[in-house]
Amino acid sequence: PIASTRLIIENNQNDVTRNIKDEIKKIEEYIEQVLYYSRSNHVSKDYLIKEVSLPDLVRSVIKRNSRDFISKGIRVDIEAVEGTVYSDAKWLEFIVNQLIGNAIKYIRERDGKVIIYTIRNENNIVLTIEDNGIGIIDKDMNRVFEKGFTGENGRKFGQSTGIGLYLCKKLAEQLGLGLTLTSKVGEGTKVSIIFPLGSVNLMN
Repeated sequence: PIASTRLIIENNQNDVTRNIKDEIKKIEEYIEQVLYYSRSNHVSKDYLIKEVSLPDLVRSVIKRNSRDFISKGIRVDIEAVEGTVYSDAKWLEFIVNQLIGNAIKYIRERDGKVIIYTIRNENNIVLTIEDNGIGIIDKDMNRVFEKGFTGENGRKFGQSTGIGLYLCKKLAEQLGLGLTLTSKVGEGTKVSIIFPLGSVNLMN
């Protein structure tokens, strides 16, 4: 039904159908969350480790969200993303898309900016998504990865399912990756995916 709706929209483009397309994208993302949630306890059955180019992955997710970036006037800087890792591309793209989606959702109304970059350390490579959004209050910080937790921002914006970050954390752990989040109210949020350095996890 979603594919059919998209086709109808493409053949009848106007301001109304473009708005419907935006809503269809939201529905599609909620359905994607449900599907990944239903499979998250059985990751080994849907698991394919292969080379993943981080620049290609990030560009793909940015393109997927390009309309939101444009409509909100959000600047994106991905020039400092580099490296190739061994991971499951599909699951990894889901995680990155959730994190970028959060950055878009809670961005400032003016001068919004998202910076994505990698840092290679002795034992790992870290992919960081940093925004200058509204940030997260201190009392919510320890609970952001809990299932169903929406927090102060979720109540203000009314768009949070409380599942996105929970799934990101769970899937990252099953992929053998680390996931950290830091934030300051009024300054923004920084989320990092940590890929352990080793022959199985990372290529030179």
